[in-house]
Amino acid sequence: MALLSTVLGFSVFGLASRFGQLGIQKRNLMDNLAGHAIAMVAFGYAGYWVHHYEMRTNELIAWKRAELQARADA
Repeated sequence: MALLSTVLGFSVFGLASRFGQLGIQKRNLMDNLAGHAIAMVAFGYAGYWVHHYEMRTNELIAWKRAELQARADA
């Protein structure tokens, strides 16, 4: 569930950034729907990558914490 929420959250942020970009340019928000899809896919992939990066760093921190605890107990 965390992966889905991260990817969807980043995708919505990508859509919002696309709307912001078009708003700054004073262009029609529904002018090019493929651009919206590309922004959502790109930001969704970034969210997917961030989720896996976070999982890997949590594993490394837990491993290092256990290593330090074992060293302190010895």
